Amino acid sequence: MIRIGPAGWSYDDWNGVVYPAATRKFDPLEYLSRYFDTIEVNSSFYRTPPATHAKSWVRRVAANPSFRFTTKLYKGFTHDAAFPGAAEISAFLRYLEPLAGEGRLGAVLAQYPWSYRNTESALLRIAETAEALAPHPLVVEVRHGGFDDPHFFAMLERLGVGFANIDQPVIGDSLAPTSVATSATSYIRFHGRNYEKWFHHDEAWERYDYLYSAEELEPFVATAKRLSDKGDVYVITNNHFRGQAIVNAIDMKRAVGQKVEVPPPLAEHYGERVAE
Repeated sequence: MIRIGPAGWSYDDWNGVVYPAATRKFDPLEYLSRYFDTIEVNSSFYRTPPATHAKSWVRRVAANPSFRFTTKLYKGFTHDAAFPGAAEISAFLRYLEPLAGEGRLGAVLAQYPWSYRNTESALLRIAETAEALAPHPLVVEVRHGGFDDPHFFAMLERLGVGFANIDQPVIGDSLAPTSVATSATSYIRFHGRNYEKWFHHDEAWERYDYLYSAEELEPFVATAKRLSDKGDVYVITNNHFRGQAIVNAIDMKRAVGQKVEVPPPLAEHYGERVAE
């Protein structure tokens, strides 16, 4: 199955664009689960959420039986010099239990920084991460072009770890778009193509201020269809500024032949851009 959805759901600039004017009882997660079959949890990158949060999320998407969460791995695994200790590993596994136990966990995304290089120590750390997270489905995102390497892909395949095919501004030695499956869980992740602001920005959101055209998405439609022959595919739009991730998620759903419903505020804001 190809599941398509945005990265995250808590964005103030989505009010009145993706979401209706905010009301006290409005639940953005439940709302988005009416339109999409996956959402990537971003908050778990900054700190490990308690299991109670995961239980709440599962309850709030109950009306969509096809829905699966993907969740970013806590940054201590991917960005800190020292590998997390037993207590941190156990805390993350406890957080995953409600998602996995209810069949709602699609993948754990280990996002490594651009500075991460294809070295022996880096590969050992990825293997250590896979061991710590087993048996949960792990997907690795790397951003440096040195990882476009058959030996690296073969290692991931041996470990049963997926590879995140990303689209990002290709600057210098950055990883260019790929079409690779190394496990039964495939991933495609869109960061936008804001070359000017990717490495030089005042606010983090500036990096993701980009709206893909249908022509730019076309190669990834073919990739998603091909990868779906090998297992489940998660297509995540991370170009979140002003709801552009939702526009492009709708584009991708249409392009792979899935039924599309457009949130009313988005239809009003983007008009013909999201209309059939």
